[in-house]
Amino acid sequence: MQRKLQGKRGASKGVTLAPRTDSPSKTVEKLPDNPTPDELRDAAVTISLADLEERVADVRDSWETESLFEDTFEVLISDETSASASGRASVCTPEEASRLRRELREYGPAVFCQRTVDSGRYTAKKLLSAFGIKAPAFLEGAPDEDYYSLLSLAITRELSRRAKLSRYNTVDDAVDLIRRSSNIIILTGAGISTSLGIPDFRSKGTGLYSKLEHLGLSDPQEAFDIDVFKQDPTIFYSVAKDIVPAIDRYTPTHKFIAMLHEHGKLLTNYSQNIDNLEVMAGVPKDKLIQCHGSFGTASCIQCGYRIQGEKIFPDIKAGRIPECPRCVQNLRPAGGPPKRKRSAGADGKKRRRWGASAANSSDEDDDSEYDIPTAGIMKPDIIFFGEPLPDEFSKRLTEHDRDKVDLVIVIGTSLKVTPVSEIVSWLPSHIPQIYVSRQAVNHINFDIDLLGDCDVVITELCRRLGWDLNHEMVDPAAGIDVRTEEGYKSRHVFTPEDAKIAAETADVPQ
Repeated sequence: MQRKLQGKRGASKGVTLAPRTDSPSKTVEKLPDNPTPDELRDAAVTISLADLEERVADVRDSWETESLFEDTFEVLISDETSASASGRASVCTPEEASRLRRELREYGPAVFCQRTVDSGRYTAKKLLSAFGIKAPAFLEGAPDEDYYSLLSLAITRELSRRAKLSRYNTVDDAVDLIRRSSNIIILTGAGISTSLGIPDFRSKGTGLYSKLEHLGLSDPQEAFDIDVFKQDPTIFYSVAKDIVPAIDRYTPTHKFIAMLHEHGKLLTNYSQNIDNLEVMAGVPKDKLIQCHGSFGTASCIQCGYRIQGEKIFPDIKAGRIPECPRCVQNLRPAGGPPKRKRSAGADGKKRRRWGASAANSSDEDDDSEYDIPTAGIMKPDIIFFGEPLPDEFSKRLTEHDRDKVDLVIVIGTSLKVTPVSEIVSWLPSHIPQIYVSRQAVNHINFDIDLLGDCDVVITELCRRLGWDLNHEMVDPAAGIDVRTEEGYKSRHVFTPEDAKIAAETADVPQ
């Protein structure tokens, strides 16, 4: 049971936190003999930030292992209608899996293994299913010992997770938590905007990354890599028109977040979205952390000039690469030709700007001692891979939110990008957590899962809260069916009644 699963790991994608200058030990050493309360507070904040940064650094490796689970092995899905009796006997039921996970935390891994595999009560293969892992096909027929290394990783992963709070399970529990909480952290992802036709990034077939295969990139995320952008911005702008936000609409879910603020309940909305729709819906900027930046503003990558993002939307939608207006103005002085300057290269060779090719460079150009300077390119102020998150992200989390939060609601994100994915694990484990999305996640233990289209779930929550969700996309007369998923007392599925009736009708033999 102690053998390790060996495998090649690929580099994980993510954005980074701005590095700190002092380690926790140096911070303590710098304190005077009789520190003031302010000095102690500043030191505590620095140490807290270092703890978060260390967690983010660690999660890069752990998430590579996580991806090995998610990508190589199928997540176990209980299908009682198609499973044979022998198949069900080799898989833990949801109730059994829940009990086994509690026993693991109660007894520890050594005693747990003695009570299960070593005692003969469970095979390692069956025990994998308690942790949401389906035995891989390449191990079919192999001795049970061959599953030990995989089981060891599954146990390690489970113990690294936050433990579910057993007292919160029902939809009414979720409603009651919202009603009595006054400092709610909302963490949102692309799922809260998809009802407007804005694609998410990772959904198979419909997500933006799936649509980038035609670009011939080794990794579709390269379209959002800062080094790639600087080399060739045409790659980003070839897809930007598909994600540039509408400036006159937002979803019921955006409205719900604004309503939390209106009811005095919103502590902070940490948004991974770049569409800036939270601001349009009425979420105040001082309660919004746009973790990955937004289209709200745009800056020149050459001179840093910043403008409102809406000003480059026409160019983006038309497939043009927006140039910096200040650079253009500086290049065209009144009454004269464009400024000219000597080439800056030490070897006298002409510098080639983005988009230029050898075929476009003549011998006469190469022999010229002057270059024609070019205007800088405007880049929306979204955080590309390879760029650090804004300082306000970690400062807000450590200095303001961690000690105040009384409820966490995660909406419309699979939490697969660090460091945002680490927020829920880093916050105090006794704070209740609710998850709202189409599908449950397997790498985090939420207390209550509310599954369905975000707008549908939010509409039902508002109805039970007695809140008026006035929105053009919400029909007050439409019903919503809520059912508890079999075997999971804290997992609930929300379906519009008309969609439920249509599905039932389709199942009736004609």
